[in-house]
Amino acid sequence: MAQKTEAKTEKIEREYIIPLQRKYKAVPRYKRANKAIKTIKEFLVRHMKIIDRDLKKIKIDNYLNDAVWSRGIKKPPRKIKIRAVKESGKDGEIVRVYLFEMPEKLKFKKLREEKMEKKALESSEKKKSAEEKAPGESGKKQEEGEKKTEEEKSEEKEKKSAVVESGKKIEKELAKKSRHTTKVSSPKKQKTLQKEYNKSSRGH
Repeated sequence: MAQKTEAKTEKIEREYIIPLQRKYKAVPRYKRANKAIKTIKEFLVRHMKIIDRDLKKIKIDNYLNDAVWSRGIKKPPRKIKIRAVKESGKDGEIVRVYLFEMPEKLKFKKLREEKMEKKALESSEKKKSAEEKAPGESGKKQEEGEKKTEEEKSEEKEKKSAVVESGKKIEKELAKKSRHTTKVSSPKKQKTLQKEYNKSSRGH
């Protein structure tokens, strides 16, 4: 029987100083940073010997991208020092590109992101451990929540009924008052009454 030969993943690591200015000078100012990124890819396709010359096989690191774009779209750096790692696996040959030396601003950003990731992992682990330890407690909590919701519903019903009752009482009182008031027969009398009321309110 023929033995299965596992495909070994080979790693080739190299350092380059890539000149960018000559290429991006030939492009309008508002396209310079984009052109700088493209020149990095074209340089690595040629020098890392990717046969297809496919730019999609070159994966640029976020921090390298930030370094190119740090001064905006019109003023990318003239040259940049990078570290390229070529990996051959199932997907074929892929080149991952990193900054050789991180500037202080990007170091701070990287540390902050790492801290955030650690905190997120710790919180997720705590939640998992709490769920594993006390599955009965979660059921109790759900029951308590259901009881609370039932109580809240009953309170809402009581409030609504109280409001309806108070509204009925007010209507009855108004009806009683309207019975004892004198009824005006004609619109002329209504006008005269209104005029008298207005005069009295003004203080005449």
